[in-house]
Amino acid sequence: MDAPSPCTCFQLRRATRRVSQLYDRHLAAAELSLNAYSILRRSSQARPLGELADALGMDRTTLTRNLKPLLEAGLLSAAPGQDSRQRQLQITAAGKRRLQKAFPLWQQAQQEVEALFGSTRINNLNQQLEALNHALEQERPA
Repeated sequence: MDAPSPCTCFQLRRATRRVSQLYDRHLAAAELSLNAYSILRRSSQARPLGELADALGMDRTTLTRNLKPLLEAGLLSAAPGQDSRQRQLQITAAGKRRLQKAFPLWQQAQQEVEALFGSTRINNLNQQLEALNHALEQERPA
């Protein structure tokens, strides 16, 4: 077995890949990936593309690539924003139905992770990750 890596980024990315795979397995029954589920969850109110990208911690290019299948499937709609350069995104009725189907599957994935790692440890991990995210946002260039 390899020695544990001292690289925080490597440790986070490896854990993220494995956790994402677990959630993807559960959400497959609703024909959604974890990325698609997250985008739909955060699109319940119309919001500009840039605001959604910030909320998801994605760059706009990655988000645009992830939006394409959701728009083509009719799960999201896009309309011009107040500024002609903006696009407003919003979940559609079909998207809401898919999200309702996916939510219990997401809950199963969440419960599986908690069972594997322990709910106290998961709560602590989530608090630490939220603090790390907040610290990194403060360092981000304007």
